[in-house]
Amino acid sequence: MKKFLYLIALSAFFASCKKAELDLQPFNQIETASAFTTQTDVTLAINGMYNGLRTNNYVNGNWNIIADVMADNVIVSSLGRQTLTFFGDWRYNADNTLGFFQTGYSINRRANAILENIEAFPAGAFKDNTKGEALALRAMVYLDMVRTYSKTFENASATDSTMAYITTTDAKILPSKESVKGFYNKVISDLTTALPLIGANNGVGRFNKAVVSGLLSRAYLYTGDFANCITASNAALGTTPVLPNIADFPKIWTDDTNNGVLLKVLNTTLDNVNTLGVNYFQIVGGLIKSEYVVEYNLNKKYLSNDVRTSSYIQTSLFNGVLQNHIVKYRSRSGAGVAGVVDAKVLRTAEVLLNRAEAYQRSGFDLNALADLNLLKSNRYTGFTNIVGLAGPALLAEILAERRLELAFESDRFWDLKRRNQPVVRDPNFGDRADGTGVKYIFTNLAAGDYRFQIPFPSTEVNFNKAFTQNPGY
Repeated sequence: MKKFLYLIALSAFFASCKKAELDLQPFNQIETASAFTTQTDVTLAINGMYNGLRTNNYVNGNWNIIADVMADNVIVSSLGRQTLTFFGDWRYNADNTLGFFQTGYSINRRANAILENIEAFPAGAFKDNTKGEALALRAMVYLDMVRTYSKTFENASATDSTMAYITTTDAKILPSKESVKGFYNKVISDLTTALPLIGANNGVGRFNKAVVSGLLSRAYLYTGDFANCITASNAALGTTPVLPNIADFPKIWTDDTNNGVLLKVLNTTLDNVNTLGVNYFQIVGGLIKSEYVVEYNLNKKYLSNDVRTSSYIQTSLFNGVLQNHIVKYRSRSGAGVAGVVDAKVLRTAEVLLNRAEAYQRSGFDLNALADLNLLKSNRYTGFTNIVGLAGPALLAEILAERRLELAFESDRFWDLKRRNQPVVRDPNFGDRADGTGVKYIFTNLAAGDYRFQIPFPSTEVNFNKAFTQNPGY
């Protein structure tokens, strides 16, 4: 991995020299102790660490669509550019894989540089908060990487392996793979270590205690630790969970409110990163030209009294063809450029759904139903609380709401994988609003299929002989 780590260091330098980011220097240079002499130096490094999240291969890039493309939430538009179709068809291989592997390690190299140098600073709030932010960000990135490239925690055997959980900036190491379960445990260890250190209020776009607890909620759900998932969710949500009401919910997606958003990656008009929206559509001649549109059956599940329907979907013509376009990332108010919005990484609604599922799977149906009713009362006009729903029917309703709430937010494929369920696509409907048009070619991916694990890049496997490819590739 020596060559790989050297290359990502250089790529971090050249990719980070946009005019809008020049105030963040020297974050994009090779880290040395001399670059971490003062709190100002460290603050610049922290800014650079966060800036790494905005890459095209992660939060502000194709991360927000890839899990929907590989699942059953979207279908490729016959009028679009046919982007990411190798992933939608599950035809990816070691030479045509996600750039997230290099990106993830590049981002976490910045976090590791901070952690390696912050110990020289005196004890106090600044040191603690800095360590907390770096640990939490590293854990979030690695959690997303292990969801992408590895078997699930519960399905992995003691011998199933994944990539290395690198905690150093040393570019000379050639690490071998490690156990999937051990990797997940290190994610949780980083988050639990960060929790008492990090501040409660670090400002919009920064990690804080609620964000760390929310990420723990996610991590514990993925490891099947429902008791700790509930505890972490409670810490993230507080005694009175803050959910945007029906009037405020559309404002999340135009950046007119941060209500219900625990963590977002800021994307200013000066930054002008429009990948979030362009992943789904472009504006051509004043009309929406989609890359992917809402799958016909899913579209039918969005009801007229559901605020998410108009917030996520717009039915309109392009080239005389009526389609259900995904407009969740259309743009912020007054941006003037389609697709320029902040990336929402973690919302209270996800944490609430994590807790509802954990409650139900732990036998606390009344608590789970209360969470479900809380969510639905803030999404459906005229909603009346559900009474008496329990058992498998309650779990099914929670999972149905999870799909509707987190659609087009990089959840669906990983969630099906977590629950050891297949991807099942309806071969009878196409990309037009009425269900006609071009249909899926590849319709089923069986639970446990090796393609639920994305392949590692061949360049890494070929260079580092201690690092083996995922089975099947």
